[in-house]
Amino acid sequence: SKNGAISLSNGPAGEAVARAAHEGDPPRSLSARLSLRGLTFDRGTQDDFFLPDLCAPRMVLVVVLVSQLLAIAFALARPSGAPFLTELARISLFVQWLGLTGAAVLCYSRRWLSGLSVPLAASAAFILLMGNTALLSEAAFLIGRSLSEQGFSETLFPTDRWAFLLRNAGICAIVSAMLLRYLFVAHQWRLHVREEARSRIHALQARIRPHFLFNSMNTIASLTRSDPSRAEEAVEDLADLFRATLKDSERPLRMKEELELTRIYQRIEELRLAERLRVEWRVRDLPMRAIVPSLSVQPLLENAIYHGIEPLDGGGTVTIDGVVDGEDVVVTVANPIAKETNGSVRPGNQHALDNIRQRLRLAYGERGRVEVRETPDRYEVTLRFPYDE
Repeated sequence: SKNGAISLSNGPAGEAVARAAHEGDPPRSLSARLSLRGLTFDRGTQDDFFLPDLCAPRMVLVVVLVSQLLAIAFALARPSGAPFLTELARISLFVQWLGLTGAAVLCYSRRWLSGLSVPLAASAAFILLMGNTALLSEAAFLIGRSLSEQGFSETLFPTDRWAFLLRNAGICAIVSAMLLRYLFVAHQWRLHVREEARSRIHALQARIRPHFLFNSMNTIASLTRSDPSRAEEAVEDLADLFRATLKDSERPLRMKEELELTRIYQRIEELRLAERLRVEWRVRDLPMRAIVPSLSVQPLLENAIYHGIEPLDGGGTVTIDGVVDGEDVVVTVANPIAKETNGSVRPGNQHALDNIRQRLRLAYGERGRVEVRETPDRYEVTLRFPYDE
């Protein structure tokens, strides 16, 4: 740790982290690795353009469904005497083509539109949709006239060109204006929700318990005379830990880095508790490249030491287990409980767990969970969140 590099050569955690390092990440100091992370809680590059990606399969399905609903509405408003199913089939064919081609036009022009201001992008999108409608309407009229000349029923196709074009243009103008307005408002709402979530995450991340800092500084002060080299390493470890704590909390870490932070904290506490603290790492099955919100595992070890190990005269062993369960990463931290304090944990335990629970919920929704299991002599906290690289 002297030059900012983190050594995890001792124990299974160190072996797992070292094995992950050989899988592709070049060795760098922890601070450098943390500063290079550009990942966000939604695990993708944020797209701040109000038009969605209409080439995505989900959006194509939405376009098809909305187009069919419009076709049904237009068929219900048909002139009296016209067969419903015939009108529905005729209108559906035209509206589906109109919706899919309009989505394709916006999809392939999206990169260009995203470089414009919002008013210009909305105006350009409106013009593109209107032009697409005009071209398709003209094509439908010409195809219908050609088929009518070949003997097809004239009732299936428009007979008045300008009435057909103007009617479609009017409908397109109304629907397009409403659609673009809805997309813009929905986008602004999502930005507001995102910013509110970021503010909450910042507030939650800032709640670092001061007792750890005080205890660590007292430990370092006691080592400055008896063992200056260890005191220097402890100061550097503490600096790395607090740098990660106070950094931009929107950026999650790889699992490897989160375990490194946890191991730093373990080393600092071992200086204070000595043989009373033992940590057993079982993380060989954890995917070290998985993304995890920063400071998700370290506070669990801190809780286990503060509420489980410190009250025990002889100390105890904290176990950290990690596995992949289906599409989820599962990390469990367990510690013994002093019998005389069972059922009345020291203050602050639930605050820390609530902090992690809220951050996981903001990051992963309902798939991010914190589960607690307590027995007369053991306390377990399990993190469960989606596996994503």
